[in-house]
Amino acid sequence: MIKVSDIAKKKVVELMKDDGFNPEVDFVRVGVKSGGCSGLSYDLNFDKENQDDDKVFEDNGVKIIVDKKSFLYLVGTTLEYSGGLNGTGFVFNNPNATRTCGCGESFSL
Repeated sequence: MIKVSDIAKKKVVELMKDDGFNPEVDFVRVGVKSGGCSGLSYDLNFDKENQDDDKVFEDNGVKIIVDKKSFLYLVGTTLEYSGGLNGTGFVFNNPNATRTCGCGESFSL
């Protein structure tokens, strides 16, 4: 399961509406791909459809889809949003990550 903080939920809903998605029926697609300075990086997009191998969750009113491969890396992760001095954007608090880069966009296990 992936959790969504209250602040992240507000930002997701706002951005989905801005991009023409309906937060009540459409999804936030969260994934992991190779790359970044720590080896793996997070991927976040909006999607209207889920695939056969996707895991589907809902937390805090946000529908989330994750492909099976990425799910193994993301179990227990909380999606948050930061608007602080170190940058604005979504932050993944991943308890599985053993190392993260300074920007927080990549990690390793």
